[in-house]
This record gives sequence, C-alpha cells and structure tokens, in this order.
Amino acid sequence: MRALEGEATARRTPAPGASTIAIVTDAWFPQVNGVVRTLSTTCEMLRAGGHVVHVIAPDRFRSIPCPTYPEIRLALAPPGAIRHRLAAIAPDAIHIATEGPLGLAARRYCLGVGKPFTTAFHTRFPDYLARRTGLPAGAFWPYIRWFHRPSETIMVATESIRGELREQGLTNLHHWGRGVDTACFTPDAPPPSAFEGLERPIQLYVGRVAVEKNIEAFLANGYPGSKVVVGEGPARADLARRFPEAHFLGPRSGRELAGCYAGADVFVFPSRTDTFGLVMIEALACGTPVAAFPVPGPMDILTDDCGAVSDDLDRAIAAALYCDRSRCAAYGETFGWDAATAQFVEGLAIQAHP
Repeated sequence: MRALEGEATARRTPAPGASTIAIVTDAWFPQVNGVVRTLSTTCEMLRAGGHVVHVIAPDRFRSIPCPTYPEIRLALAPPGAIRHRLAAIAPDAIHIATEGPLGLAARRYCLGVGKPFTTAFHTRFPDYLARRTGLPAGAFWPYIRWFHRPSETIMVATESIRGELREQGLTNLHHWGRGVDTACFTPDAPPPSAFEGLERPIQLYVGRVAVEKNIEAFLANGYPGSKVVVGEGPARADLARRFPEAHFLGPRSGRELAGCYAGADVFVFPSRTDTFGLVMIEALACGTPVAAFPVPGPMDILTDDCGAVSDDLDRAIAAALYCDRSRCAAYGETFGWDAATAQFVEGLAIQAHP
C-alpha cells in the first residue's frame, strides 16, 4: 500500500473525462482503521478510473503523538507547506478528509485563495472526544460546525449522521457510501487455527482496541461462548488483563481477516461513536450476522435478516445468531466500492483548468 502515499508536486495529466484530485488527510498509514482503509481504497479506485490522485498525509512531515492516543501522529507541517504543495499540484478538486492539523491548513489555503473544497464526517468526533476527555460532547460541536460550514459538500455515509449534522445547522450534505472487497471477504474464507477448540458460539470483534470503541461492553457481556478480539490499540493490555478469558489475536488483514469473520458465529459491534462501521459489512460479506447497539451506523446498515440491535447486547447477540448466514452474505455483496467511489466523485467540487 505504500505506493498510495506518494505525493508528487509535478502536475500530471488525468485520463480524458477524469480529474486531478488532492486528498488531504490526518489519518493515513501506518494507522489501521476504517478511515484509512476507506481513503486508500478510494484512491485505488480513483486511479483505476484514470484520475490523478495526490494524497497529502502525515507521513510527509514531522509529527508528534496525539494526546491520549499516542499511536496517532499529528503532523507538524512547516508554515506554508500545505499551501505550496496544493498550489504546485493545482488540482481540479480538493477533498479535506479530516479535521486535524493538515485539514486545517488545507482549509485555510482554500479559503484564502477562494478555492472550493469538500470535507467528510468520518467519525463522530464530539462523542469520540467526550469519551477521551470526560467533557460533554456539546463542548466540541462548535469546532465541527466552524470547520465544515464553508465546505461545498460534507460527505456522510448514513442517514442517521445526515440527520445529526442537520440538527447542528450543517445542511450541505452528500451521501458517500462504503464498500467491501467481495473477492476477499467471502463465506468460504478458511478460519484461523486459533478458532479450533473454542467454545461456541464464537463472538468476534474486529477493529481498533481503544476506549472509544466500547470494547469493554463486548467483553463484559454475559452470553456464553468465546470472545475473540482482532486488532491492536492502546487499550489492549488493560483489557487483556481484565478479561483473561478473552482471546486477543492481534491485527489481521486480507484473507486472514476474512477467515476470522467467516469462522465466527456472530460479529459484535459495540461502538457508539462510529459513523458507519466498515467492519460490519466485511463480516456480513463473510456470512456472519452482526449484533450491535441501536445507534447510528448499525441502525442504518443492519436489517432483520442480517443482524440485531438492542441496548442489551446479550439480547442482540442471541437474536443475531438466528439469522440466515446465506442472506447475510448476499446482503454484504451489495456494498460495492464502484458505487461508493462514483458517489465520492459526484460530491467533489471540481473546477477544470483551461
């Protein structure tokens, strides 16, 4: 994936009918999360369609650990660095993916030169920051409103999040869905050897092992069976100590990750702060039903045929186990990256150069 990180300053010519697109993001490799996977896959799809894509990300600058989350690096771009790069690229469209330091610098450049830009609301940051700081979520909404208001369009993945942003006075919204690699995530993916001998049902969590993911609610649920965590993050050591009966497999990717999904009996999504939850549709594509809380993301994605939601996670797990796995897989296959990428392009504020 490292090829995606290249960001040249010389202007290249896109294919006929395509555009030069600059994507500015504070979330990028080596981070492993839904935002990075969404952006990297979108870049691949855009390039395959003939677009020229420049990614401006933290790997290009000196950085410091994010307070309370040291595995995330905050870029310290020199004054004017983002301005100079964007001016040299001269893109037809600028998309600001995140609200961090690089996103702020790109926003400042666009407003300063009168260049239209788009943004995305990937994470429910007010709730995310509330979990990490102990402050009320309302304390962070003024920044979110200020950051996104000048955007030509704010790209969002679900109707629940659109409603939440409308309540905050942000109405310039555009749907940008998500996809799954249906060649990789299939029901016949071989399960990992670590699943052998585990008590059924195997309950699986995949994602960042961090406080905002609410993994404790998953590990503390009383439903019988085995609990498996796939992923890495700052909360792993503490959770492994407090829940010694759980199985922590570390990060997995590709076909190995697909095997974890396919070999599990139910996928548990305990997060209350995600805007979508890419892992849910990956699990579904592998034929595994999903149990979750009734919050944005699960409420937008899950149907009665493929999962269950409840404020009582035990009840959600019990109900999800009755779902037909073939229907889960069929539904998961409907989430394609081609359609999601087309939605992304439709939402861009493209200004072709003469």
